[in-house]
Amino acid sequence: MLKQELNEQLTQVGPGTPMGELLRRYWYPVAFVRELDEWPIKKVRLLGENFALWKQPSGRYGIMQEWCPHRRASMVYGVVEEEGLRCGYHGWLFDEGGQCLDQPAEPEGSTFASRVTAFAGKAEEMGGMVWAYIGPDPAPELPRFDVYVDKGFKDVGWTVLPCNWLQIMENSVDPHHVEWLHGRYFKFLGEQQGFLAPPGFQKKHLKVAFDDMEWGILKRRVLEGNSEENDDWAVGHPLVFPYCMRVGGAGIEQMQIRVPIDDTHTWTAFFSSHQPPGMDTFPEQVYPVDYEFEWLDENGEHIVDYIEGQDIMAWVTQGDINDRTAEHLGKSDIGVIQLRKMFREQMALVAEGKDPTVGFTREKHDRIGLPCEKDKFGVDYTEFALSWISGGSGRYSPAMDTIKKLYLEAAALRGDTSWTVARADELIENSAAEVARRKRLAARDER
Repeated sequence: MLKQELNEQLTQVGPGTPMGELLRRYWYPVAFVRELDEWPIKKVRLLGENFALWKQPSGRYGIMQEWCPHRRASMVYGVVEEEGLRCGYHGWLFDEGGQCLDQPAEPEGSTFASRVTAFAGKAEEMGGMVWAYIGPDPAPELPRFDVYVDKGFKDVGWTVLPCNWLQIMENSVDPHHVEWLHGRYFKFLGEQQGFLAPPGFQKKHLKVAFDDMEWGILKRRVLEGNSEENDDWAVGHPLVFPYCMRVGGAGIEQMQIRVPIDDTHTWTAFFSSHQPPGMDTFPEQVYPVDYEFEWLDENGEHIVDYIEGQDIMAWVTQGDINDRTAEHLGKSDIGVIQLRKMFREQMALVAEGKDPTVGFTREKHDRIGLPCEKDKFGVDYTEFALSWISGGSGRYSPAMDTIKKLYLEAAALRGDTSWTVARADELIENSAAEVARRKRLAARDER
């Protein structure tokens, strides 16, 4: 268990807090490019502060404090111009660096504008999302991880959760929950409600390891029936410090994103790049498909018949900020302990005026490849992919049929003729998602 002081140090993300100062050294996705193309200004809340994000006619992005330094009106209701963002209240204009350029009502020849600045961060586009940096200069490079920049059909499921981001991240270095929450508990639900739980998750963990690496912590495991030669151990997948986890398998390349909005709210997203083995051309996309998925039912109860819904139940039911003074960690929690140690070490570096040494780069690059298993849990590629899609948050994706078709076409390209549309439809028909959907429709008809 932790002392209250350390729990607060690990969970408070506002300006001036040890964790808040560390987290401000990283870039965060704060909007979809689609949103700024539909309307060029968006309100953003990040690390306990409010900002106005905008897109200029040239395509450049800017982000600045929400409140105008003049009379504190919201810049979210401003006017986008080529030079920057103009306050809608009195017309003060600010450039991307926060410098005031124009004060229309001030006397001609006044130099007042040159002495007024607003706090401004930096904003860039990558992978169909707009990323923001709100830390000190010089800004690090935006890490161009493989999931965001490689070819593939991309979709993003997202939601806002009423809990602290750290309890979500600690789940990323807790492999044992897989065989229980996504294994035994999922199987129990299936037995009670009449659906098939995804394969592979019921396997017992025989061995786990956590290796510090440049981008975070590499998580590896040996499952019952497998060996150290399997990808789950030989390759593994990383917690990407400080707020992501890279996962994958069977052609699903995914980054799980947990952006701290403030101490008690987290923007959670599952950014998937579908790259089925054997396929190298994909449907054209102007933007990634993005959609908000459900995690509470009409009665306010957690929806736990899909993988991410089960995780969310575990994260959110810990409370808005987990009381770690009451926990009892065992030897199986070595990954959680290692992550907390890494956070403390990185906070100490920043407090000394140094750059973080994990998940941080000043080197220019086009792509950063991350280690990630392909053969996950030793399950058939196509079966695993379709089960993951239908048994996870992807069941809410409006592109589900397109994605299913991709994996079937890829199986055919690999010469696997056992997978047909009928077989895929049968698998999905018996999935938790489809059984639950049919039950909801039946209950609605009864009412």
